[in-house]
Amino acid sequence: MANIDFGFAIQQIPALIQGLPFTILITVVAMAVGLLFGTMLALLRLYRVPVFYQLSILFVSFFRGTPLIVQLFVFFYGMPMLIIYLNHTFQWQLNPDMLSPLLIVLVAYSLNSAAYLAEVVRSAIGSVEKGQLEAAHAVGMTTLQGYVRIILPQAFQIALPNLGNQLITLIKASALAFTIGVMEVMGISRIIANDGYRFLETYLLAALFYWLLSIALELMFANIEKRSRRYKGRTQGEAV
Repeated sequence: MANIDFGFAIQQIPALIQGLPFTILITVVAMAVGLLFGTMLALLRLYRVPVFYQLSILFVSFFRGTPLIVQLFVFFYGMPMLIIYLNHTFQWQLNPDMLSPLLIVLVAYSLNSAAYLAEVVRSAIGSVEKGQLEAAHAVGMTTLQGYVRIILPQAFQIALPNLGNQLITLIKASALAFTIGVMEVMGISRIIANDGYRFLETYLLAALFYWLLSIALELMFANIEKRSRRYKGRTQGEAV
């Protein structure tokens, strides 16, 4: 322990804080887009919409069955090639350089998150009593209204623990973004470690950042779950 320079680590805290906005941005965007797209995929699978049902199974299987870092590199090298192909085929004038590393990370992480959240949402919706949608139809609601007002809010409560786990997973997975040049916490840590030759101190500090973020998210979701249970208990009491 005598060789560890804690003073050096403390001096790097302001630099690592500069990477926090990118870490949080990646996590929040991937979670939000992933939840929206994942819900759509879940509904396609539940209702077995022709063609889209098979495509959704293929999508979920691919993104859940391949490493995230491989997906990052596929998007990093594949998206510019796709734009060049579209320009050639449709005579578009899109600039491949507009694909910043951050944008590519957001796309890749959002799609990866959608694949996992699709299963979370599908399982949660399946846990809601089917008769509730029929009851919604009986009082004049459309299927969409029944889902928005009755099914999805209950499914959200059921899925809360898994949603929290996915958000924490995204926080930790954001550390891979440095591999294509995004300067989030891990990216800045690598630069500091290489420049100062203080690898252990720097990576321990980065680990502390991710750990504290994970703890904060755990506490946040624990509070949300507690409030959700209170609200559910109160509404059930009113119904009785």
